[in-house]
Amino acid sequence: MNKTLNTRLLKALGQRIREARAERGFSQEAFADHCGVHRTFMGTVERGESNLSFQNIARVATALDITLSALFEGIEEKARGMAEEAKKPSAKKPAKRARAKN
Repeated sequence: MNKTLNTRLLKALGQRIREARAERGFSQEAFADHCGVHRTFMGTVERGESNLSFQNIARVATALDITLSALFEGIEEKARGMAEEAKKPSAKKPAKRARAKN
């Protein structure tokens, strides 16, 4: 599996965790406490910056009161969607004009 796909999968999983946490009314900090992890770690998870261990994935699923399969449901499709979005040309901002010197 290539690095870019791995990165998108982690981001998609992080988004899934964030969405499920918010649906249950947890703040990020309260959810991190509920999972038994540090709040900054949970932030990196939700941004897709941390490669979670299986143990931490199981903790998150348990804290969300969902199965592992429910936690991972739709992750690959979401990651593919991110890949398609990345291929689209981005709307570029107009270049800033140089200021005239007096």
